[in-house]
Amino acid sequence: MDSTRQNKFARLIQKEIADLFQKEGSNFYGHSFVTVTKAKVTPDLSIARIYLSIFKDKDPNAVINHLKHQKHLIRKKLGNKIKNQARIIPELEFYLDDSLDYAEKIDNIMKGLHIPPEGENQE
Repeated sequence: MDSTRQNKFARLIQKEIADLFQKEGSNFYGHSFVTVTKAKVTPDLSIARIYLSIFKDKDPNAVINHLKHQKHLIRKKLGNKIKNQARIIPELEFYLDDSLDYAEKIDNIMKGLHIPPEGENQE
């Protein structure tokens, strides 16, 4: 269970990374549509795990790898934004959030099920 401090710091990181990607995202990952879905911070606030949904790209893992190579620049820009609000700037780890793909898959499975009405004879 995350503490209140972790949750507040994670929300700050998520907001600032999302803002950074909105303004300067094409410099980091090209023309893909990237959404910051969640940020989780370790209890000592030294590592921030950023979960991203990536659309309009054939290989989302390539975008994640590209971001991992540029994480030092992203961390520096993040540090410039939150330097007055945080004592330490966390190391960034980027992960692909495929929960929307999973939900769509489950939805398609549910639509494909044939459930007979209650009144029908079952033989």
